[in-house]
Amino acid sequence: MLLPNQLTVLRIILTPVFLFLFLSDDSLFKQISLGVFFIAAITDWYDGWLARKFNYITNWGKFMDPLADKILTSAAFVAFGFLGILEFWMIILVVLRDFLVTGIRMLADYKGESMPTSMLAKWKTFLQMVFIYYLLIIFTLKTVSAIYSGNEKLFELLTNSSFIYYSMLFITLITVYTGITYLYANRNLLGRLSQND
Repeated sequence: MLLPNQLTVLRIILTPVFLFLFLSDDSLFKQISLGVFFIAAITDWYDGWLARKFNYITNWGKFMDPLADKILTSAAFVAFGFLGILEFWMIILVVLRDFLVTGIRMLADYKGESMPTSMLAKWKTFLQMVFIYYLLIIFTLKTVSAIYSGNEKLFELLTNSSFIYYSMLFITLITVYTGITYLYANRNLLGRLSQND
């Protein structure tokens, strides 16, 4: 197994580790979970860079790499849901859309078809990641007494429930919208993919 594929597997393995640590009641575990998530996210960038630079591109990697990405980001959203930070109905819409489009793209690639990523979808992914990092960093720093103590008002502002709710609502609407536009723009492709070989 090539190194980029090993990094993809590592990202998948680190996902439940991150979940366990972040959902723990132990503040130290929560702080470690932030590092675990960062390491997992870095493997996404590094395995892609390796694959392109050294032409370590395999069918397995093209299939598993985007799936590993969605598993990691979806796990973060689900963790926020369990902690009551985000609404589950929004999380469900985001996760379903992302896995649906990723699944269709992987099927298209398997059958030799092309399904390009739109600019709006790239912005969607960027906003999702920025929001995830924001929540992870802020809610992890709250568990560090040396940082939280004396800055309670600041953290109260940064974790304002209305701000978080409407930010997630905005991301959910963009995510669903890009999913609908993907399906519509690729309706002919979907028709071909649904046909038996």
